[in-house]
Amino acid sequence: MRGAPSANATPMLDRRAGWVLVAVAAGGAGWAAAELARPRRADIRTFDPGEVARLETAMWRSYYDRRRLPLFGQLVALLQGQFHLQPLRAVTLAGLAARAAAVFQVGASRADHRRALPYLERYYNGIRAVSEVPFDPARAARLELAWWTVHREVDDHPPGDLEAALADLAAELYQVPAERLWTHAGRRAEAMAIRDRTSRRPVGVLEDDWDRIEAVLWVAWKALADEVRLVKGEEAAQEA
Repeated sequence: MRGAPSANATPMLDRRAGWVLVAVAAGGAGWAAAELARPRRADIRTFDPGEVARLETAMWRSYYDRRRLPLFGQLVALLQGQFHLQPLRAVTLAGLAARAAAVFQVGASRADHRRALPYLERYYNGIRAVSEVPFDPARAARLELAWWTVHREVDDHPPGDLEAALADLAAELYQVPAERLWTHAGRRAEAMAIRDRTSRRPVGVLEDDWDRIEAVLWVAWKALADEVRLVKGEEAAQEA
């Protein structure tokens, strides 16, 4: 049976452990740099509607409850699931998206809300860097901020403005004509309306309400996935 290390041996062990930690850190930094420098390409038009609906519902709950840590984790999971991002890029972009949401949430005017735009531009630039779909990241950022603003001011807008803003964003991201995305946009707007309406009750938004919101969001994302699949088939037929 081996005895305990001598007093002289302990510093040697500490030095070895230190070198191991340095090597691990250097390896991790090298992996991270390689991941960012040579990102894996991704087809963002392929996603699981049910998982996106589940995570979006969870994100809304965290956002309105101002629980930023859970929101961040949910954003990371969504970016990996919906946009197929590698871990480090997902964490980096989740930070930008969370920052944009936080800036917008506390804003009291459109000028305040526009302060979120630089974060959204960097966010969509990061997605575009790996996306096989050639969307315009600057336009996507503006459209994202546009629907946030319309939703915040929904009572001051005519019916259909929120749906149009949501359809325009999805059309840009997935390169599908906006007029084909009204089911997707309409159901997302409906889910938002359920949340907004129930939040005004004395009891607030109940668990059954969140279940209904998730179900409506599933219809929204399933409609988008179906439309994207049809467009991809049409594109393949034209190339054949």
